[in-house]
Amino acid sequence: MKTVKIVSLALIGSLVLFSCKKNATTTSETVINSEKELALTETKPSDKTISETYLYVTASSGLSLRQYANLSSEKLAVMPYGTRVKVITAEKNPTMKVGGIKGGMNEIEFNHKKGFAFNGFLSKYFPPERGAKAKFYAEELIELFPEVKYVEAVGGTASKPSKTETLLLPNTEWYEAFYMAQQLFKIPKEFVFPLSTGKNNQTIVEKNLRKDSWTNELQISRKDNELSKIEYVYKNKGFLKTVTITKEGSKMKLSRTEIIE
Repeated sequence: MKTVKIVSLALIGSLVLFSCKKNATTTSETVINSEKELALTETKPSDKTISETYLYVTASSGLSLRQYANLSSEKLAVMPYGTRVKVITAEKNPTMKVGGIKGGMNEIEFNHKKGFAFNGFLSKYFPPERGAKAKFYAEELIELFPEVKYVEAVGGTASKPSKTETLLLPNTEWYEAFYMAQQLFKIPKEFVFPLSTGKNNQTIVEKNLRKDSWTNELQISRKDNELSKIEYVYKNKGFLKTVTITKEGSKMKLSRTEIIE
């Protein structure tokens, strides 16, 4: 009889011990799973995360910051060329035209002030200083925008050598490309961004041509009241420079060719 009781007690003890181990294992797994879920929750990006957008002022004379979203409202400040501003709200639809450039008024922040500015003179690409080397500027751009391309080539003959620089800018407007080319390739400021409407072929000649200059002009090509090509031509004795702006798909192509004659 004692033997039976001892066996029964041993059996009960084993069951209790097994049950405790099982519960401990289950509890451990629950803790581990809970920790994994917590880790996933912490690393998952919040749906409310808002990426900040910054643009640069490309107007050479500066861009006005206004109190309201219209060009006649009070001027709060003038943002210098090259200024980096924070976009609060972007106007995606063109609601106005300034100097032949279509655009709208973005709500922005500048120097701790909030206001509105015409986005036709705002670009995601930081603008170059006038006369900056195209190669060095392109290298800086490529660090931020790998899709930007720059190519340099030499050609011609020993007596008539030539050099061509080409810059490809994705998702860029005509006016952005023009002002960038004007800075990089020294297009005179007298030549302003041409209107998209007008004759299919138009040539604008510099009024005060220097004595040592033979040609100094802007040639504009249009099709169906849309720009198709802008070319600046400068020539004097022994030197020819052409700056060409065209559109290839979604990219703007800026090229400068210099020939020693």
